[in-house]
Amino acid sequence: MQGENFTIWSIFFLEGFSRYPRLEVVLFVFSFVMYLITLLGNSTLILITILDLRLQTPMYLFLGNLAFMDICYTSASIPTLLVNLLSSQKTIVFSGCAVQMYLSLAMGSTECVLLAMMAYDRYVAICNPLRYPIIMNRRVCAQMAMVCWVTGCLTALLETSFALQIPLCGNVIDHFTCEILAVLKLACASSLLMDMIMLVVSVLLLPIPMLLIFISYIFILSTIVRISSTEGRDKAFSTCGAHLTVVILYYGAALSMYLKPSSSNSQKIDKIISLLYGVLTPMLNPIIYSLRNKEVKDAMKKLLGKIPLHQTHEHL
Repeated sequence: MQGENFTIWSIFFLEGFSRYPRLEVVLFVFSFVMYLITLLGNSTLILITILDLRLQTPMYLFLGNLAFMDICYTSASIPTLLVNLLSSQKTIVFSGCAVQMYLSLAMGSTECVLLAMMAYDRYVAICNPLRYPIIMNRRVCAQMAMVCWVTGCLTALLETSFALQIPLCGNVIDHFTCEILAVLKLACASSLLMDMIMLVVSVLLLPIPMLLIFISYIFILSTIVRISSTEGRDKAFSTCGAHLTVVILYYGAALSMYLKPSSSNSQKIDKIISLLYGVLTPMLNPIIYSLRNKEVKDAMKKLLGKIPLHQTHEHL
């Protein structure tokens, strides 16, 4: 729009939680602890899936990718948040803001697709076990993982490249990170094209994968109820319930931020949801999906030297 007073900003100020100075200390401790647990849990999962031959299966291939995404996603925003929570100068340069925006979008979008792929993998394993090795062979799994990465990275590139071309009439971002919606609120004028891109990408990456996940688990649960063993059935229900809890937390937080009407938008609530979305689910993923499994526990014991190598290889 002509006549608007806009500038090409080289530095942005991240307002974060500066309005609540007493809360910043609590948030620093919470975020720091969650970040360390996330790094430790996900790094451990990646390491043991590489070192232990028993875990080089389709399920753990997807879990390894999920762990890597969670490390990248949290590392894109949490270190900046931690520094700003302790600093009076809460700034970030334009290039840093662009990288942060892209990485957050890319990892979040990729994870949305990956969770759907993981649900399909569990559906085939439980509902069609005899054909599972044929359907989910190494080539297919590699292709599915590649589709996740390409989809997430390309949609993030599309959103970021368009968002960074929009003229901004301010450089104070009311968020703790360069979150795309918070940056777009500084736009001098609304962009119909940008709004359409955000809507299409959000619909493709949020409700559609979530619907596919729930359909997969409906078939999974219908198979589980036919298990004759009460103990096996209870264990399967517990595992599925834990998986669905993570899915609901992840997609629920994302849907509340990206697909709700702008008129009902509360930036304070969005920042809290974004913080939980950014630190809680990446911390829970390795615990819920992997670290409770007997195979993973045995691999960790082997890694720590609690099980002799010859004893472990006897079960391969």
